This record gives sequence, C-alpha cells and structure tokens, in this order.
Amino acid sequence: MPAPLKKQLTASLQSGFVLKRSVFQPCLELYPMEEWDAMMKKINKLNRFVKKNNDFIRRFTAGVKVVEVDALGRLLVPKDLVTFASISKDVVFSSAVNIVEIWDKDLYEKSISGEDMDFADLAEEVMGNINDDEDGIS
Repeated sequence: MPAPLKKQLTASLQSGFVLKRSVFQPCLELYPMEEWDAMMKKINKLNRFVKKNNDFIRRFTAGVKVVEVDALGRLLVPKDLVTFASISKDVVFSSAVNIVEIWDKDLYEKSISGEDMDFADLAEEVMGNINDDEDGIS
C-alpha cells in the first residue's frame, strides 16, 4: 500500500478492512471496517424474503474477505480476488470517496481513458440536477 494512503488510513488500520469484488468494474474494493459496517446496516434492512434482495445480497457479498495491512503496509490479496480483477503486475490504488479501489494498472488506465464514454455527458447526467448546497455548487 502506498505510504501516503496508509497514512490517510491510519485510524482504520487497527480495525481492519474488507476486500471485495466491485459490482460495476473489474477491480476490487477495499472498505475500512467502519464503512463496511455502515454498508451492512443498509443491506441488513433488505427483506430477505424478496428473491431479488436475496440474490443481490449473495452476489454483493461473494468473495468478501476480511484483511489487515501489516506493519510494512502490505495487504495480502487472496488469489480468487486477484483473478477476478485480472491483476498481473502493476497495481493502482484509487480513492473512491469512502473506499479504495484496487486495479490492475492497464485496466485502470483503460477505464479512465474515456474511450467508452464522454465524461462531460456523464458528469452532467449524474450531478447536473443536484444542487443541495447553499452556494449553488453541487
């Protein structure tokens, strides 16, 4: 784990992390335990007698592993998750607000290259109608 990222996550190092497959991308998601617990509170509110909810929970939690960062800042990624994310040699740690995405470098570069979408259009569609702040800035 890069030293600056480890420093930012100092408060979470004692509690540990949850590592899982991403829902939308070929990468892994590293949740500080506090964030994972908050996510599980939301998921636990789903009615398990609704088949779609049950299917979602099973798929969302597939391959979940509790992991720790050692004193040297190393994180052991289980082989099944390495395979899922197609991690070969170089790895990118990317902040995604309250979690960290772990990518194979080539796949990360491809995902942010913009070849498959126009980011300006995406930003407008996702954030264009949100204006909750007093200053008018979303």
